[in-house]
Amino acid sequence: MIDCDVGVDDALALILAFHSPELDVKAVTGVNGNVPLEQVFENIQKVLSLIQPGNKPLIARGAEHPLKGEPIYAHSVHGRDGLGGAKIDRKGRKEWWQSYAGFADELIPEVARQYPDEMTLIAVGPLTNLALAIQKDPEGMRKLKEIVIMGGAVRTGGNITPHAEFNIFSDPLAAEEVFGSKLSITLVPLDVTHQVSLTPQWMEERVKPINNDFSKFAIEATGYDSARHQFKNKELIHLHDPLAVGAAVDPELMRKERLAIGVETEEGEFYGRTFETCEASNIEVCLGVNAKGFLDLFLSRLG
Repeated sequence: MIDCDVGVDDALALILAFHSPELDVKAVTGVNGNVPLEQVFENIQKVLSLIQPGNKPLIARGAEHPLKGEPIYAHSVHGRDGLGGAKIDRKGRKEWWQSYAGFADELIPEVARQYPDEMTLIAVGPLTNLALAIQKDPEGMRKLKEIVIMGGAVRTGGNITPHAEFNIFSDPLAAEEVFGSKLSITLVPLDVTHQVSLTPQWMEERVKPINNDFSKFAIEATGYDSARHQFKNKELIHLHDPLAVGAAVDPELMRKERLAIGVETEEGEFYGRTFETCEASNIEVCLGVNAKGFLDLFLSRLG
């Protein structure tokens, strides 16, 4: 299962997940985050139209706003459409998914109950849907095998403020609830996602030669200019969300420490910050990665 707020790296994460035989994605849920929920939900359908999965996943809308406060968006990073302006042909409007009648906070524990102790939930957006699901059906959520979360900045700086990472900053109360749930959690923070990036050299030598719909999407969505050998407004593209999928596909790629993680929920300079606490360690935090191994995996699955 994947819970996402489809921006550019979420889309690349979905491609990696559906192209990985180690995973069998049963559901994709959307949460307000990089772009508003309606755009997220449209982007889920666009990316599934690109992937054309043989086993159509269930899809469901989730939370339109955080547990408290107003939404923030990342249009400056992902563009107004969330996909960097990349065009995806919906291929005759065929639906490559099954629509779920309820909401994400109902679907997530329902799927967990269907596959007790087998289902991994990969969460690559704000954690609002997960917090609501824990509130609504804690017993169902305990049926999950594991939750892999892309979020936080534990021993490094943030990317939305000097101290906070975007997904956690978007809904710190939800993150606090999820981290305190005692569910089995693997955290993939900026500490490790900043170690895996697409560079102009990777784009030229490894992405462009693939020359299929997925590599073309990656080039367009990331704003890579082949003529100038550079990304628009960036030196490189961090693969935040794909690395969370990579952690589920091949956990051996990651170096982890078991830590207790807190979240700053008081408004102010440190709002949304994740930090180590002295409580019982309950979260596997990824702090190192075999970067070349992951990039080889990611690029092989892009093809």
